Amino acid sequence: MQIFSNSVSKAVSIEDLRLIAKRRLPTCIFDFYDGGAEDEITLLSNVQSFREISLLPRILRSVHQIDTSRHLLGSKIKVPFAVAPTGALGFGRHGADLSLARAAAAQGTIYTLSSSATTSIEQIANHAPGGRHWFQAYILKNKDFFYTLIASAYAADFEGLMITVDLPVGGKRERDNKNRFSIPFKLSPSVALDFLSKPAYLSALLSNGMPVLENMVGLEGEARSMNHIVSSVGRNYDASFNWDDLKRVRDYWSRKLIVKGVLHPSDALRLIELGVDAVVVSNHGGRQLDTAVSTLAALPHIVKAVDKRIPVLMDGGIRRGSDIFKALALGADAILTGRATLYGAISGGDVGALHAINILKEELVRTMQLCGVTELAEISKDFLFLKQGLI
Repeated sequence: MQIFSNSVSKAVSIEDLRLIAKRRLPTCIFDFYDGGAEDEITLLSNVQSFREISLLPRILRSVHQIDTSRHLLGSKIKVPFAVAPTGALGFGRHGADLSLARAAAAQGTIYTLSSSATTSIEQIANHAPGGRHWFQAYILKNKDFFYTLIASAYAADFEGLMITVDLPVGGKRERDNKNRFSIPFKLSPSVALDFLSKPAYLSALLSNGMPVLENMVGLEGEARSMNHIVSSVGRNYDASFNWDDLKRVRDYWSRKLIVKGVLHPSDALRLIELGVDAVVVSNHGGRQLDTAVSTLAALPHIVKAVDKRIPVLMDGGIRRGSDIFKALALGADAILTGRATLYGAISGGDVGALHAINILKEELVRTMQLCGVTELAEISKDFLFLKQGLI
């Protein structure tokens, strides 16, 4: 386990961890994780939507014992949130994917490995044992490779397959354009100066070697170089993937199937008919379609349409335990944390990742106590208040 630096140990919020990550990373690397598409309206809306809802607590209730556990897709999780898939974490810190997987296992929750992770399916299975693992698959044109990845996740005992359906093409991320940043790196003078401004980061990068998107090795024949592997991923997104293709995935994968990237209630209903086991209300963290509806605003409509037939998860904008409380109150069965836990992993490795999960858990427990509830089943819209009145 990595040494818990003084700055990480003093972090009392996810925002503190975010600022630590910002200080240690070159600007172009930090902005790659932190930024969104175009004007970042959806990115900001995801966060702001939580701020627009107030809590309406109840008093004089015994809250000395709090239970944050919940059954999700057949097994119990100790906290009502899991780690979302986040790609290319090794560019922020060596081994960050494993840090998140180990932290999730330690806290009794689920870790989702991204197709574009810098750690392989097999490495997660071998070096983060004892946890619940899902594999998130991007839709690739090369279907032989796509199904080989899925088979690898099955062989490694991953219990869930998450299909991300909101990325037929990549979003326009203008922070990356302005920073002249790309993966693979193109060392323009401005990028070189940016890296040189963070000598500790640069030293670690040179020491550990350039990260590789491990699950994508072999996507294009025998390509082994970082440049070829990364560039091939973008070329291989399948913009033609449709409902019939998803049905074939459902028929192929016999375990839990989760579909991520749902914002319209009609799509959620059709996914139930197709036989998926859960949906994730998500706009890809504001990284693809700017001005898309915030996930918190979309959530109640999806919950109403689904009507408890399958679990509804959500991601986007989670920065506080009170945010988790509000999402649960609006009907989410569980939350996925993306940037919140990412900031922990890239700011402090193993202990930073665990610290991020602990911050969210402790804040959730405190929010439950201050609102007068002792278990997740008691959380409802009755505890929420908008400017125009009760929700």
